[in-house]
Amino acid sequence: MFRTKAGALAWISALWASGSTGWAEIRETGVWWLPRNVSNFGHEIDFIFYVILWLTGITAVLVFGTMIYFMVRYRQRAGVGAIHSHGNNTLEIVWTTIPVFIFLALAIYGNEMWARMRMEVPPADALQVAIVGEQFGWNLRYPGPDGKLAKMDSHKITKDNPFGIDPADPDGKDDFTTYNDMVIPVGKAVRLHLGSKDVIHSFYVPEFRLYQDMVPGRVYDFVWFKTDATGHFQLACNQLCGQGHYKMFGKLGVVTPAEYDAWAKGKAPAAVTTSTAAAPENVSVANR
Repeated sequence: MFRTKAGALAWISALWASGSTGWAEIRETGVWWLPRNVSNFGHEIDFIFYVILWLTGITAVLVFGTMIYFMVRYRQRAGVGAIHSHGNNTLEIVWTTIPVFIFLALAIYGNEMWARMRMEVPPADALQVAIVGEQFGWNLRYPGPDGKLAKMDSHKITKDNPFGIDPADPDGKDDFTTYNDMVIPVGKAVRLHLGSKDVIHSFYVPEFRLYQDMVPGRVYDFVWFKTDATGHFQLACNQLCGQGHYKMFGKLGVVTPAEYDAWAKGKAPAAVTTSTAAAPENVSVANR
């Protein structure tokens, strides 16, 4: 393929440089540890992560340290007889009881955290955003000036109606749509209405510590979060959804409220139509 080693090295260098540039465009933090957290629930998720990490790390050091000590201390040596032990009931009870209480504490804490993330009702003034995954991109719909989002029906989702909304729904007349471009205001609760048009997709933003599968035929409207820092992130699909899965990512910007208002005002006029037969979903195709 390459006539000289210099040519091969040049090709590899160019490939590495392009890959490094790609990472820099979609990831603000390093890839060797957790990305920075910018959501309200992320702090608790990180806390339990580090608790488990320290527990397992200390346990690993103690277990392997004990194993190494016993291997050296009781190794086979000439003139030294073997020691036969049938165990110690007290020790058995202790090292069984302690992990039980640790696991119970982690399970109770994790369940409480999950309940707040998925079962707690979001604030009434939360920004409603509808997101429908498809092979291979993200359809997004925002409420217009009235602040109301048209109701999403998974049974009505089609190629021309990715959000499954009723064209006659008055709440959807001023909605506007985007494709692979999500913008939200910092400090404001955001309630998602998630759906899928074809196969299983997954809404995944590492910096939000947020992951939710989206199964066709269902609308998930219980996922919500609130950010506490601005930045530019990547909206990725975390389910293998087909041959084009690798390219299914969109831009996600967390901006100031003033910047969001200016962005929304620039998008909203495109969603207003003069024909009663025109539906907001047609705008999503036009915005692509």
